[in-house]
Amino acid sequence: MLEVSNKQFWLVVGSQHLYGPEALEEVRKDARTIVDHLNKEGNLPYPVVFQEELAVSADVITKLMKEINYRDEVAGVITWMHTFSPAKMWIRGTKLLQKPLLHLATQFNESIPWSTIDMDFMNLNQSAHGDREYGFINARLQKNNEIVVGYWKNTDVQQKIARWMDLAVAYGESFNLKVARFGDNMRNVGVTEGDKVEAQIQLGWTVDYYGIGDLVAVVEKVTDEEVDQLFAEYEKLYDFDYADYEKEVWEKHVKTQARYEIALKHFLDEGGYTAFTSNFEDLWGMEQLPGLAVQRLMAQGYGFAGEGDWKTAALDRFMKVMSHNTATGFMEDYTYELAEGKEAILQSHMLEVDPSLAVNKPKILVAPLGIGGKDDPARLVFDGKAGDGVVASIADFGTHYKLLINEVKAFTPEEPAPKLPVARVMWEVLPSFKEGVHAWIEAGGGHHTVVSLALTTDQLVAWAKLVGLEYVVIR
Repeated sequence: MLEVSNKQFWLVVGSQHLYGPEALEEVRKDARTIVDHLNKEGNLPYPVVFQEELAVSADVITKLMKEINYRDEVAGVITWMHTFSPAKMWIRGTKLLQKPLLHLATQFNESIPWSTIDMDFMNLNQSAHGDREYGFINARLQKNNEIVVGYWKNTDVQQKIARWMDLAVAYGESFNLKVARFGDNMRNVGVTEGDKVEAQIQLGWTVDYYGIGDLVAVVEKVTDEEVDQLFAEYEKLYDFDYADYEKEVWEKHVKTQARYEIALKHFLDEGGYTAFTSNFEDLWGMEQLPGLAVQRLMAQGYGFAGEGDWKTAALDRFMKVMSHNTATGFMEDYTYELAEGKEAILQSHMLEVDPSLAVNKPKILVAPLGIGGKDDPARLVFDGKAGDGVVASIADFGTHYKLLINEVKAFTPEEPAPKLPVARVMWEVLPSFKEGVHAWIEAGGGHHTVVSLALTTDQLVAWAKLVGLEYVVIR
């Protein structure tokens, strides 16, 4: 996968000098125990690093938050109020914080020790007291921070922390996210348009245009030896379906895609791009629309969308980072199933369906595209996985961007489609077909989306709040 750099999260523990040095050392000891447990047994995707300097004054808190902002390897901060920590101490540092914040509302002990509890224990273990004080100042400062409540050893608490970590890393990656547009948007299509300057200001996404000739120049430099080597990899990974093509002709078409894959990857990596678009109306100098080549790059973690839809390509990359590229990819609404009791939507695209969604071993197929007037492109064909998922689309409404989220239930189609030369994904719309489709259309949701069977609505909503996006949830 196209990886992000190593990340970590700092645990900052709130207290105050009022309780004395012995109590503060006990706070440190408890915090170390929690961090050691989370790192060894919490199944977190990134490590937690405890900050030995406790948050006991405004100066300390401000210094810690500045350091968090400065360190690229720190993706966010987790705060825990072991004791009462007066909120006015947190104002300056919290206002300066530019990275995601999670308030872990827990306490070291799971149960109250009724037979031994005294005022010393009460003063030391008063997270319930500290959480309210700290929560107030975050609310007043409108931090849109995450709050996870529960005992730190519990699986559900750790899962929520893990999901937030994935969001925080993806949020940070957004400010490094660069999209290469090969050609412009598809002519006369409204939903693929958008304000690129506003997207960079609000979402962090950089979007650059390249003429298709810029890519063709790189394609022409790819050697036959490189193509043959990649083709040998295809032979190991996929089934080959020659259909009615002669083997030599079929392989020529597939090797064209291999040449495109090598060129695209080189172009993207050299420019620091992690997402890209193509457009079947703009293929000057190319024999085929990139299909198999694009699918292979999506499987490696690059974001993509067709017809020049850079917003969806960037959203695809963002969600791939958050999901660790698991069952997440670019999609397009194509055809309704309207039989009563079986209502669903067939999702596909001309070629570029993400193999991370495949339930079976993909096969390489060559077939006419039907539009664009180019040679028959090769593509991977497969059926999609089943599972609960979220579908997201981002649209520019002129005055603002809007994120639409719909919860779906994906299922693997049982009936074969021998004449359909593309991969297919099926899902049921929640809360029901009529309600879900109506709500999506009414809210202005586009036909290009990103689907994930690994992410949750809460993660996407938390991101929308962090970046100030209007959002609509359909569930």
